This record gives sequence, C-alpha cells and structure tokens, in this order.
Amino acid sequence: MSKRLFVSVDLDGLGENVAAVQERFDGASGLNFVDPEQAHLTLKFLGDTDPDRMPEITDELAAAVDESGVEPFEGEFGGLGAFPSTDYISVVWFGVREGSEQLTRLHEAIEERTVAMGFDPEDHDFTPHVTLARMNHAGGKELVQDVLREEDPTVGTLKVEAVRLTESVLTDDGPEYSTVESFEI
Repeated sequence: MSKRLFVSVDLDGLGENVAAVQERFDGASGLNFVDPEQAHLTLKFLGDTDPDRMPEITDELAAAVDESGVEPFEGEFGGLGAFPSTDYISVVWFGVREGSEQLTRLHEAIEERTVAMGFDPEDHDFTPHVTLARMNHAGGKELVQDVLREEDPTVGTLKVEAVRLTESVLTDDGPEYSTVESFEI
C-alpha cells in the first residue's frame, strides 16, 4: 500500500502560538483549522509513494539537505496571507520573516533531486508558509479578509535543525502525521 509523503520543517514547540493566531479567525464560517500541534512548513509534497522506494528517497533527501549548504538557523514565523488570493481564499497561512533564504535553498535542492527521481515538479513558485486553515466555503470570507488586512501577528522563533520526511494518513478527524525519517542540517 502506498504512503502519502511530504518533506517538511516542523514547528515543534510553537503549537500554542499557532492556536493563538487561529483564534483571531474565531467565528469565520467555512474555515477548517489545521491541528496547531502538527503545524509544519512543507518543502516538497511527494504524494502517494511506493514504500519500496523509501531507501532511495531517504538517500536522495539526505544528499539534497547536504548539498543545500544550509546550517542550523533561527527561523522567525509571522505575518498572514492567503492562497491563491485574498479575493478567492482556499488556504490561510502565516509566513516566514527570517530564514526564507535557507528554506528556499533546502526546497530547491530537494526539488531538484526528487524531480530527477520522477516526482512531479512544483507548478508554482515556492512561497515558504505554514497552513493555518483551509476554506471550505466563503461564508466567513469577509471576516477572514479583515483579519488578513488588519493583523500582522508574530507566531514565534524556532531553531531549525532538521528536515523531516513525513507520512500523512487521512482520517475522519483530519490528517495524522508521523515522522518517517529526520535529516539534520
């Protein structure tokens, strides 16, 4: 059975801060919040993957993290945005104030190696972000737009020391994530 995989930087220890930012959207109909304890920044979504490929994937990811030349760094997370736009909101997110350059270098090295392995290339520019919520319908759109326009929260600072290969299992209560492998930077 295939595994649903992605490569991420996890925001360990920032769950309470993420939840506090989510509270700013209280009452916004149509928003489905992510579990703040599972907040992460996706560097590459691999999708459904044959488990037999795991040794190859972990070797390639270790090499990519190495090749990126990124050393452990302080990441500062904050600010708000929406994809694809504030007029048509599908995802509400917070961004990266410090550490974008390192995260982009990690993404590019991982992208190059995974595409060479046959994974689909990204179809949009990489924007380092952490998903706060997905919008299922536009009932609370105006409230969400007001918060996006008026607020600029700081989520927190984190020492980024590893990249993780994560498995996502879809359940009735939402996705559950588990670390398959961790790669120190």
